[in-house]
Amino acid sequence: MTESNKSLFGKPGTFYIYKSYGIHHCLNIVTDKDNFASGVLIRSVFISIKNERLASGPGLVTKTFSVDISFDSLEVLNNKSLWISPREFPLEEKDLIQTKRIGISKAKNIKWRWYLKKSRSVSKRLKGDRTPKFQ
Repeated sequence: MTESNKSLFGKPGTFYIYKSYGIHHCLNIVTDKDNFASGVLIRSVFISIKNERLASGPGLVTKTFSVDISFDSLEVLNNKSLWISPREFPLEEKDLIQTKRIGISKAKNIKWRWYLKKSRSVSKRLKGDRTPKFQ
C-alpha cells in the first residue's frame, strides 16, 4: 500500500482514482473487503443522448465526466457529484462478453474484463465480435 493507492485498500463501494502514465485519470470502484486491494476499472460508459464513442475508454470516461483525484475515496452511492445508477433493463449472462484484460503487462491472460455485447461504446472488442449496428 502506498499513499497514492491507499483508497484501493479502503471501503468497498468507494471510488479509487489514479493517474495513468501521468496523463489520464482512471475511475475504479473498490470491491471485496477492507485492507485488500480489489477494484473494477470503468473502461467505458454509454451516454444515450451523446456520441456513443464519447466515453469509450478509461481516459475518455474521466474526461467526459470531469473526474479527477478529488473524487478519490468518495462513496459511490452517497455523494452528489458522481454515482452509478441502476440498470434500466434486465441483464443476462448471454448479454455479456468476457475477455482478457487489455493495456497491462502482468496477468493479461486472465479473463477479468466484461462488456455488453450490444454496446457500441466498447474501446476494444473481442476478436471476431463485431460492433453492433445502430438500432
